[in-house]
Amino acid sequence: MPQQPPVRSTGSPPPRPDASMSLLTNVMEHSLDDGYAEATARRRAEGGGLPRTLRAKLGLAAGLVLAALVVTVGAAETRISAPVVAKEREELIDRIDAETSDADALERGVDELRDEVGERQRRALRTQGGGQEQLVSLLAGATEVEGRGIELVVDDAKGTDQGGGGPRGSSGFSDTGRVRDRDMQRIVNGLWESGAEAVAINGQRLTALSAIRAAGDAILVDNRPLVPPYTVLAVGDGKQLNTTFRDSADGQYLHVLRENFGVRYSISTEDRVRLPAATSLIVRTAEPGSAAAGKSGGRGSAETGKGTS
Repeated sequence: MPQQPPVRSTGSPPPRPDASMSLLTNVMEHSLDDGYAEATARRRAEGGGLPRTLRAKLGLAAGLVLAALVVTVGAAETRISAPVVAKEREELIDRIDAETSDADALERGVDELRDEVGERQRRALRTQGGGQEQLVSLLAGATEVEGRGIELVVDDAKGTDQGGGGPRGSSGFSDTGRVRDRDMQRIVNGLWESGAEAVAINGQRLTALSAIRAAGDAILVDNRPLVPPYTVLAVGDGKQLNTTFRDSADGQYLHVLRENFGVRYSISTEDRVRLPAATSLIVRTAEPGSAAAGKSGGRGSAETGKGTS
């Protein structure tokens, strides 16, 4: 029996290197979806992307006309409103200029009236002052003062809050190292009692009607706020004024403030200090005096208890 030759099997083809990445290969070979490709081919066969029907062409033309109309109307409105806006702006500028001119005129009028009042006061002092118009003007704070005196600088303590008590007593709020309005009141009154002829605090001239008050932690002199350190200038016999104030009760009060609360101060005798005139002199009550009353020394004013300040 003849022996059949053995069947030799042929080997299978070698696998593709990217066989394990069939999904990625498919995505790379077909990056565009078939539907998109068919739609693109259909538009090319129809003659491009523009609509071919009459209705579509009319709609496109109407849209373009409408857009052009909107742009044209907007430009026309802008062109029409531009002169109106410019006119309103010019009118506003004119109003501002007019109001500024009125304010300047009122300010000049105030200055003129202030000069007139000052001249009338000086004239009244010359006629009714009995030859002491300079002294009366000095005491009233109407003129500048220059001469010997002292300089007293008072400042708050260095940043630490102190307890209550001491010479300040209780005032409804906790005492600290800050200088209070009542402290300045005692200092100024002590200077007057020690022989000061004129006093000013931070350039604010004090008169018989000046008020030293507080607004929060700020000190007001005639409703004008002061900022520490407080420089108090007093005109008088410098050495005697310095010694008398140090030995007075108010001078000792200031010393106790430094010892107990850390309030800082320094006092020095000056050969020449200059104090400005008071910013405003308020006349509370006044009545014209007759010539006879003026010659008799103003007896009518003394009887009625009225006069000028």
